[in-house]
Amino acid sequence: MSAVPTLPDLTIVPANEASWEDIQTVFGTRGDPQRCQCQRFKMQPGESWASVGAEEVGHRLHTQTECGHPGSRTTCGLVAYLDGEPVGWCAVEPRSNYPRLALKMRVPWEGRDEDKTDDGVWAVTCFVTRTGFRRRGISRALARAALEFARERGARAVEGYPMLTHPGHDIAWGELHVGSRSVFEAAGYEEVSHPTPRRFVMRVDF
Repeated sequence: MSAVPTLPDLTIVPANEASWEDIQTVFGTRGDPQRCQCQRFKMQPGESWASVGAEEVGHRLHTQTECGHPGSRTTCGLVAYLDGEPVGWCAVEPRSNYPRLALKMRVPWEGRDEDKTDDGVWAVTCFVTRTGFRRRGISRALARAALEFARERGARAVEGYPMLTHPGHDIAWGELHVGSRSVFEAAGYEEVSHPTPRRFVMRVDF
């Protein structure tokens, strides 16, 4: 995938073309990204962080990304590099690959008649920007790149479930990992529903 025009030194690649070390550099060594390993919406019914364990959570992401296998057509996200440094992550894959999205969240479905098993609709569910590289437009670039990535793999639509943010009001990463509305809007997504005061469904249909 090509460099993003607004950040000429930023390149974005499918996660299978990145190394595990680079992905873990983005996630860091502590905090919610490291603990979660982008598994919040992947947990199966009855599973918990305690029952799965940190080692297994990491193993699952490693397997899902197919990192280090550039020829693979299967992966679960994108990795951003700024001047060669790994700086960002975005999870994007078929919406049906997220069990907890279907079972535990009303945001994607409220007021919409959607087939939860439709593999043609992809979902952007998580952003991580490495400490020290935030507020540079990396999430916006990843949200745009997710559209091209999904379309190339047969998606007919891509959607996300961001939060509304206000200047001067910080939101913990544990909530904002889904992205902000402004990030999706800047990347060309359009609002299709507003199921809660702070949450939106933003979407692009191809």
